[in-house]
Amino acid sequence: MPSQIIMKMNKRDAGSLPLFQTTQGVNEPFPNFPFDSKTVPDYQFEAYLVDQGFNFIAGTDEAGRGPLAGPVVAAAVILPLNAKIDGLNDSKKLSIAKRDALYDAVMETALAVSVTSICAETIDRTDIRKASLEAMRRSIVRLSIIPDFVLADGRDIPPALPPQMQAKAIVKGDGRSMSIAAAAIIAKVTRDRMMAQTGHENEGYGLEKHMGYGSAQHRAKIALDGGIKRIHRYSFKPLRRDTP
Repeated sequence: MPSQIIMKMNKRDAGSLPLFQTTQGVNEPFPNFPFDSKTVPDYQFEAYLVDQGFNFIAGTDEAGRGPLAGPVVAAAVILPLNAKIDGLNDSKKLSIAKRDALYDAVMETALAVSVTSICAETIDRTDIRKASLEAMRRSIVRLSIIPDFVLADGRDIPPALPPQMQAKAIVKGDGRSMSIAAAAIIAKVTRDRMMAQTGHENEGYGLEKHMGYGSAQHRAKIALDGGIKRIHRYSFKPLRRDTP
């Protein structure tokens, strides 16, 4: 059980270099991995990094960039190399029951897990990209085991990581890296459970069914009542005031 829970790479990845300046300087770019992607996640990234001398490799991913309501949730996970977790894959390809089972398996197997949520009001004050990357950053730095390498899903590396911590962004990483896939499961299941509770506390919007995404029922209720403060994202259409 994790000791702390806080609620080749190919041409597609060539542009995924660090984008953010820290007070200590810029994290050194890590070169592309010398192998092609797979159709399901495995440990090829992690094994390669261990061979390069890295000890603890964290995967990080987020859930909830697109919804009209609720937080964005990110997770960071460190797995034992070659730990067997059957069925782990891109969370969007899995049923609710399968995600719940994998959540339990990851929590039981992982060396460290950390989860961060950033609320709708903060998303509105910044933007969803910045909020997502900040949630990933917080999850990474709050891990009970400090990773010396981070594999991040997407095209961007979270900002302001410790300068000694190397990182690489992997496009569609939740379908390519076991560590990222594990983080995606934790983030997705955590957010879905948060939204289910929010939906039960705020009836009529169906948040417990669509998890804040723009379903017909959800949009109709927004048009009627204008959304819920602190839950809806008023910088998103159709909630944004300048939306026709």
